[in-house]
Amino acid sequence: MKAIVQDAYGSADRLHLSDIEPPVPRDDEVLIRVRAAGVDPSVWHLITGRPYFARLTPQIGLRRPTHRVRGWDTAGIVETVGARVTSLKPGDEVFGQCEGSFAEYTCGKAEQLAPKPTGLTFEQAAALPVSAVTALQGLDLARPGPGQGVLVIGASGGVGTYAVQLAVRYGARVTGVCGPTGTGLVRSLGADDVIDYTREDITDRPVRYDFVLDAAGNRPLSRLRRVLTPRGTAVFVGGEDGGPVFGGTDRWVRGLLLSAFVGQKLRPVITAIRRQDLLTLTELTEAGAIKPVIDRTYPLAEAATAVRHLETGHPRGKLVITV
Repeated sequence: MKAIVQDAYGSADRLHLSDIEPPVPRDDEVLIRVRAAGVDPSVWHLITGRPYFARLTPQIGLRRPTHRVRGWDTAGIVETVGARVTSLKPGDEVFGQCEGSFAEYTCGKAEQLAPKPTGLTFEQAAALPVSAVTALQGLDLARPGPGQGVLVIGASGGVGTYAVQLAVRYGARVTGVCGPTGTGLVRSLGADDVIDYTREDITDRPVRYDFVLDAAGNRPLSRLRRVLTPRGTAVFVGGEDGGPVFGGTDRWVRGLLLSAFVGQKLRPVITAIRRQDLLTLTELTEAGAIKPVIDRTYPLAEAATAVRHLETGHPRGKLVITV
């Protein structure tokens, strides 16, 4: 099969299209014929091997990537199922998380897959798993209620577009933070107000929010606390500007420690893809409550170009690779 492989850490230039043997599913896995794969920041972290401390885990690899094929988000058709899999069968259209989705075939655990939402294309379904589940689990850390104020930083990105839609669904008053090219998109998703970060800082307005979701991953704790209500909650997603060693996870630790001494809660969201959350997303998409936003698609051979665009192009919504 054809796949995008990587044999050493570095830039997107390390990615190349190659012919390799297809994977064989374990007893709790299924083999999927990939139709589309989403591109999210976690893929960039795996390619670069940053933050460096993450290489200490055997799943990542200390000196070189443990898994040669990149990609997480997946949408495709089940080819075969493992001996212990009862929830899926060959021919099922599914979406979810699989290791190595930038390929014609990939294997995934049945517990991290769910039936593809009716009415969505494979490309749209591939834009859901990691980003939408992250937004869902982030908001669940302090579910905002009707009338509460919510600030979504990075509102035009992959996680942010879902966070805006979910917060609107919960009845919150939503303000999105994004660049000038994303303001129209964020308003179209239901945001009551939009802050263009190139024109003003989040602290410029005399407004306090009950909940802040920082999907851009780079605001200092002091700045987030200034826009929170005294009992508000701030959730961090990622840490793209946090340096090569810790990648912003030191801010996670400082936030958790600080939360023990102040009324505000400052905590990270560490995404875990679960079948139940995927089923929740299916219900929400089929009800029209949320919809995937796709910036652009790329063929499998241009996966490296997609990763470069993710890193430098500030995509609106998700980037998707078609297979």
